[in-house]
Amino acid sequence: MPSDCISFKETGYFSSLICDYLDQKEKLAPFYKRFPSLDSFKDQILEKKQSFSNTNRQVLVESLTKQYQDIAVTEPSQNNINLLLNETTFTVTTGHQLNLFTGPLYFLYKIISTINLTEQLKETYGSYDFVPVYWMASEDHDFLEINYFTLHGKKIAWNKAEGLNNANGYVGDYDTNGLKAVFEVLKNELGGGKNAEYLKQLFEKGYLAHDNLTDATRYIVNELFGAYGLVIVDGNDTALKSLFKPVVTQELEKNSAFAEVTKTTEQLKNQGYKAQVTPREINLFYGVKGYRERIVQLEKASFSTVDFKFTWPSLSAILQELETKPEHFSPNALMRPVYQEVILPNLCYIGGGGELAYWFQLKESFKSFSVPFPIVLLRNSALLISKKQQQKLEKLSVSPQELFMKSAELINYKVRQVSDIPIDFSEQKKELKVQFKGLEEIASQTDKSFLGAVKAQQVKQLKGLDVLEKRLLKAQRLKLSDHVSRLTSIHNELFPHQSLQERKSNFSEFYLAYGADLIPSLKEKLDPLGQGFSLIYL
Repeated sequence: MPSDCISFKETGYFSSLICDYLDQKEKLAPFYKRFPSLDSFKDQILEKKQSFSNTNRQVLVESLTKQYQDIAVTEPSQNNINLLLNETTFTVTTGHQLNLFTGPLYFLYKIISTINLTEQLKETYGSYDFVPVYWMASEDHDFLEINYFTLHGKKIAWNKAEGLNNANGYVGDYDTNGLKAVFEVLKNELGGGKNAEYLKQLFEKGYLAHDNLTDATRYIVNELFGAYGLVIVDGNDTALKSLFKPVVTQELEKNSAFAEVTKTTEQLKNQGYKAQVTPREINLFYGVKGYRERIVQLEKASFSTVDFKFTWPSLSAILQELETKPEHFSPNALMRPVYQEVILPNLCYIGGGGELAYWFQLKESFKSFSVPFPIVLLRNSALLISKKQQQKLEKLSVSPQELFMKSAELINYKVRQVSDIPIDFSEQKKELKVQFKGLEEIASQTDKSFLGAVKAQQVKQLKGLDVLEKRLLKAQRLKLSDHVSRLTSIHNELFPHQSLQERKSNFSEFYLAYGADLIPSLKEKLDPLGQGFSLIYL
């Protein structure tokens, strides 16, 4: 399975913030501590080793053991859980929402990046062990972001009205009643064959044999990646949240995250970057079964949920509940990274461009909570190209760089390239400007009002040439309609809805074609520290 690679900047799909980070621009240096390279992990290991206690390790392993008790944990994953008791073991973590059937294709790339990095670290730092971790975003609440996936261009959605209960709480608690109807749709779309049958069983055993979305997701991810020792963590855990109580206390007492993130966000804006998230004065949620709302501070040091359903008359009252019921308190997007780093012996977080953008807002808040800031690494990105699609691209003479043009831009570019007549009036425009320069010299010696007329005529003539060029291009597109049609078709296949394939397509589409070889093949080709966008020819 050969591959090509182009820079993230060349794709045109990544923000200036991410491109500048990959280029290690000096103006971004204040917003992270160590740039991801194998050498930089040496100091990261030492820093984390000094700050992470054996008590936290014990609590983590006990919690993971309970979380895995109802599924068949693989031997590699069990070995990794056991290794977490050792002070020489560290984690590399990625996180993602509980998207239906894993959601977009890049979910695989996140986890493969994480697994591959732990293997590279082990080769480099042999006296330590490294465990790949998938953090389930079980405490999220935005159902509409996770209730569907796309197969063969068709959106397969979980209809909220079909038996879904607890719809106002954590998505991980959502029951799976409505997913039988989704399964029927999926069966028809998958068709027959060995690979299709595997996918049907995976969905059925995941969603129809488990009562809630957390357990279903854990089962599916374990089935796909357990052989590589992936450890799946659910942060919605009483014992783990007990470790987070000091941070929650500080947030309630001092609004630490708000103060530090606001300051850092302004600094990022001053460097020309946009803020990814906006901090709140209290960056915590209060959650019980079927309920999740923001905590706000009222007058006279009292607190409530934003809808006033739950109230605490004083700081001591809310801290008392935190002491006895830590599971009722949940971090928001800004505090979740801090929670993760408190309960895991983590060295690196691997995420997408949007995730890294808000991590850059957090560095100083980590310092205020006395928690080491991890290395942050952009996940792998890839475009999967079948043999048939590769042959089409070769016939159309489309290079990897050209492939990332927008569809209309690519078509116009290739029509100009293959046309038997020139569709570029640059020379004519150049000659026209020379002629008008001569007229301007004459006009400058006469009436100044004539000079204005000359310039206006020049603008008119240049616009006229633009119009003629566009009409000629349109005519050639019609003449070369077969070429245009083939270009449009292959581009739409590889960039569904004019977006990156990895953001739209689901892994099942490729598993149908390549079966059990898919994940091992991707794992072989994706280099987490490669810093390039991969084109993988399947």
